Amino acid sequence: MLLFLLAVLPIVFLIFTLGILKMPGYKACILAMILTILEVVFIFEAPVLNVVTGIIEGVVMALWPICLVIVAAVFTYNLVVYTKEIEVIKAMLASVSRDKRILILIIAWGFGAFMEGMAGFGTAVAIPASILVGLGFNPFFAATVCLVANTTPVTFGSIGVPEMTAATITGLNISTMALYTIFQTMIMSILVPFMIVYMVGRCTKNKIFDTYKDIWLIILASGIFFIVGEYFTTVLINSELSSVIGAIISMIAIIILTKLLKVNNSKFNIEISQKNIDVSLKQAFIAWSPFIFVLIFLIFTSSLIPIVNQTLGKFKTSIVIYSGKDAMPYTFFWLSTPGIQIIIATIFGGIVQKCSLKEIINIFIKTVKQLAKTIVTIISVIVTAKLMGYCGMIEIIADFIVNITGNFYPFMAAFLGSIGTFVTGSATSSAVLFAKLQCSAATTLNIDPTWLVAANITGSTAGKIISPQSITIATAAAGIAGVESKILLKVIKYYAVFVVVYGIVTYLGIKIF
Repeated sequence: MLLFLLAVLPIVFLIFTLGILKMPGYKACILAMILTILEVVFIFEAPVLNVVTGIIEGVVMALWPICLVIVAAVFTYNLVVYTKEIEVIKAMLASVSRDKRILILIIAWGFGAFMEGMAGFGTAVAIPASILVGLGFNPFFAATVCLVANTTPVTFGSIGVPEMTAATITGLNISTMALYTIFQTMIMSILVPFMIVYMVGRCTKNKIFDTYKDIWLIILASGIFFIVGEYFTTVLINSELSSVIGAIISMIAIIILTKLLKVNNSKFNIEISQKNIDVSLKQAFIAWSPFIFVLIFLIFTSSLIPIVNQTLGKFKTSIVIYSGKDAMPYTFFWLSTPGIQIIIATIFGGIVQKCSLKEIINIFIKTVKQLAKTIVTIISVIVTAKLMGYCGMIEIIADFIVNITGNFYPFMAAFLGSIGTFVTGSATSSAVLFAKLQCSAATTLNIDPTWLVAANITGSTAGKIISPQSITIATAAAGIAGVESKILLKVIKYYAVFVVVYGIVTYLGIKIF
């Protein structure tokens, strides 16, 4: 019991400093990191060399690829703002609908899911949040709504990496695991669009009935078509594209139904400075060019195009940084990492938008300076996660939960996955931490191990909402760094809904699957 309390202390401390003391994220995370270092050295008695090399590995991982992706995503948005092409983008989105609810469904839910499926690593929060701010949405609202929206698509984020990682670690069938995660997240994939539209209603001070009455069918369809896209992609193609195609089908459904139902409610209309503007195809391409190039680069350098992906993947450097037992080499992928693709694509977009190379470089430098506190925060979080994993603190937490819950453990399996993501900021890392433990628990309880490992991935989507890393990305993209504690308090109630629903589904689903 004492070891569990000591192991969980950094997590409790982080929640307390962010949620109760309302300390800025970078300060709270630095203190949590220092606390973890002290525990690892003096209580868990890890060799100093292992601690130092663990810290170095955490810093390196935080900078490459995580911080790189965040800087790249905000750089893309900053460029479009600098060239004033954001006004054309606003006008085009307004031509689909001026209704904030529709815009949130398209940008935060649909486009966010697409970015999660293609790139992950924070792009699904950073880019949609920055676009929403550019459209005139309240920055605090933009950050919170994108955190809630970037949940269920995470199961197949970064071209299905969480699924592939869990399957590789456990040796379980990836197709079955992918289908299980779709079934487990199905209810929330339908509820999330309702949640984010509810958030619009709260923000605009409208009653629930007024918020939903003329748009409920579109909201329902956005979730259902996403699930349908995920399912048939997984069955007919592969799980790598599940979130990508699900997102595309969902966005198409939203746009078509918006036009057919002619949704027009002035209570929810957003103010656009340029009204009734006719945008030519050329103007549209120029305005969207950075984002278009980002998508093109991410698609053609992903595992979907093996020859390109494998060629770029050869440009890498592997170094063993951690000095502890069973240390794995850390690999720098110099050309095939999403951050590099986004930066190169943005440079091309800047050239199309008639920016000089000097201007583009200046925008990039200003972006890095703008995100200085964000970078410090993420480094602190990743270092904390690395040390907790290496010294066995994560394993102690997991073992305690399994032992104390017994036959009711399946109800907690998704919660454990969410804790992994809360600490690391990554569904993939959560799978690395807990996939084997989920398998072991399933064997002990005579349960299908694939179901519990899938539950770990499912739970990871909930952990994304409250992960300090995700919250920091959201606040940075929205330009409101320093309010991480307020964001956490705002979104934690949505996190609670996720873990309860996932717990019930996982527990009851044992008898079905």
